[in-house]
Amino acid sequence: MLQRIIRFIFFGNYFVGVLGIALSIETSIQLQVPLNSMLFYLLLFCAPVMYYTYAYTGVLQSSSTANLRSEWYRSHQVLARYSLFILFILCAIISAVILGRYFHNILHLPPLYWTMMALILLASVLYYGLLPRSLIKINLRNTGWLKAFVIGFVWAGCVSLAPLVMLQIEGVKETVDPILVVGLFIKNWMFCTVNAIMFDMKDYEDDSNKQLKTFVVRFGIHKTISFVLIPLSLIGVVALIAFAQYRHFGLIPILINLIPFLLLLIVSYSMHQRKSIFYYLIVIDGVVLIKALCGILAMQFIYT
Repeated sequence: MLQRIIRFIFFGNYFVGVLGIALSIETSIQLQVPLNSMLFYLLLFCAPVMYYTYAYTGVLQSSSTANLRSEWYRSHQVLARYSLFILFILCAIISAVILGRYFHNILHLPPLYWTMMALILLASVLYYGLLPRSLIKINLRNTGWLKAFVIGFVWAGCVSLAPLVMLQIEGVKETVDPILVVGLFIKNWMFCTVNAIMFDMKDYEDDSNKQLKTFVVRFGIHKTISFVLIPLSLIGVVALIAFAQYRHFGLIPILINLIPFLLLLIVSYSMHQRKSIFYYLIVIDGVVLIKALCGILAMQFIYT
């Protein structure tokens, strides 16, 4: 029974929704702005779960993908499709409520906010080639080395920028230092990109057969760890320290915020050995949740 629940939560992508909410709350607390409304958090939960579920329903027509996750989708086709349908309806209802309630504010969003959200939406749509091929044939997922950066960019945008846009839509007037926003965005972008590259390692053989030139396919697992994962993690650390120094954090908040980056380096090094799908979904994604919790916890030492 416990194993079924674990598979439902992680294979069904519901843990991804939890990560979105946690990272968004971390952003609000670190920027010292009000938390968003429950509507926003519900949408932030449902949208990525629906997005990844839709992406994985493709394995139902594919015979080349063989792992526990794809087998789970094949044996739970009805559940996956019902889940996708319910999530779509929820996203549509929540979006309609937000549109109806804040229509005037949405129309008067600053051009910068429109630009930010348009870029995030465009990247997420083009990642899986969700637009009709007769309209545009770009599929960013097939761009190899760019793939992980696109995923990281979309995640960083959704959890670092979208909360600020939503506050504006909700009529909450907050002045935020753009330098802080950029620093937090880069930190989240690098963290999520490293996470995405580690996930590419489980698809190494499949990507290689498809001639998809990801970092892992180009350099091999060992070189990817040494020359891609670790340097990107260090860039995230530098962005974190710069953010902390700019905000005049004390030693304790900085050390707490460094914990997930240390874990990220440890997990990166552990990838020298082959891991199970549950290691990726629970341990690697779990580090993202720890990052959010550490970011929230660290701010409590600043307020005291």
